[in-house]
Amino acid sequence: MTLFAHVHQGTGATAAVRALDRLDAMPRLDLTAGSVDLTRAICDIPSESGDEKTLADAIFAEIEALPHLDVHRDGDTIVARTHLGRERRVAIAGHIDTVPINANVPTRTIEQDGEPYLWGRGTVDMKAGTAVQLKLAAELTAPRVDITWMWYDNEEVASELNGLTRLARTRPDLFVADFAILGEPSNGQVEGGCNGTLRALVRTHGVRAHAARAWMGENAIHRAAPILTRLAEYRPREIAVDGLVYREGLNAVRIAGGVAGNVIPDLCEVEVNFRFAPSRSVADAEEHVRRVLEGFDVEIVDAAAGARPGLDAPLAQEFLAAVQAEPRPKYGWTDVARFSALGVPAVNYGPGDPLLAHHDEERVAYAQIEDVERKLRAWLTAP
Repeated sequence: MTLFAHVHQGTGATAAVRALDRLDAMPRLDLTAGSVDLTRAICDIPSESGDEKTLADAIFAEIEALPHLDVHRDGDTIVARTHLGRERRVAIAGHIDTVPINANVPTRTIEQDGEPYLWGRGTVDMKAGTAVQLKLAAELTAPRVDITWMWYDNEEVASELNGLTRLARTRPDLFVADFAILGEPSNGQVEGGCNGTLRALVRTHGVRAHAARAWMGENAIHRAAPILTRLAEYRPREIAVDGLVYREGLNAVRIAGGVAGNVIPDLCEVEVNFRFAPSRSVADAEEHVRRVLEGFDVEIVDAAAGARPGLDAPLAQEFLAAVQAEPRPKYGWTDVARFSALGVPAVNYGPGDPLLAHHDEERVAYAQIEDVERKLRAWLTAP
């Protein structure tokens, strides 16, 4: 039995979550609440990757009841579409999961430079963007384009677990669109395309022995030192792609080895992450990593291609003009790459500073949430 207690600071905050009839009742979202209060409400429903069901249930209960939307659910991924016979269709997507909570839920209001901010896990990445989408999905019954709204699970973990990966296998027809917008944090600006990402395990091997007689063995952790030296000396490139400049990066993100405190280790694994410009294919990225780490045992364990900016599409140009944004590159990987691979030009547009994504001091300005809602609403309803 779970009680979701939504303790908020700020007038009207509790309006976004209706009272529970029973202790074990599902949280109910009020999609007529303001976008800031709705952000607070969905942030206060924990939804770490793999544990999104409670939030997905709450979203589905409200969206399914809207007569102007055709709703489809696949696990904890929800798709809602208009069918107005418009000439063009736009897909607008946002993930509902977060990285692990670290004493930063429930949310609270803080002040920064005299302005109110919503602080807490998911406020930036990316429940503020998702809240804006949910509110607009409920209220825009006759947009100027047909819209496919997509809210999905497991974005923050391996690509094969991503809700859109699953949906692309079972319902590829749901991805058909002329343009796509991902609500990833972009400081209310437009970020085109995204870098690709690749993870590799680089292994060194040795021989176990008693630590008191180390000369009888070969220390695999010591043998990993040259790997770390190469990575520390690596100088990332900046690469221009269709007018935007992407910065690459090659870094050790985890190291593991050893079996006991008195045993010389016979295996060490260094996990390496390569963020590569969208001009490279996955095969090119893999070749580059193997070349940098030549001489070592390298296993590629996960990879996802990037996406070119896609800003030359007519709808992309209309969107840029409408929101009065100067396009920037997206350094992190996002699901714009998934749409790009399907031939759908896609951009990132959402509230929140991407530098604060996954940060324990994650926070987003009230004004930025409201500004993104206002501009997206205006573009979707313009004559």
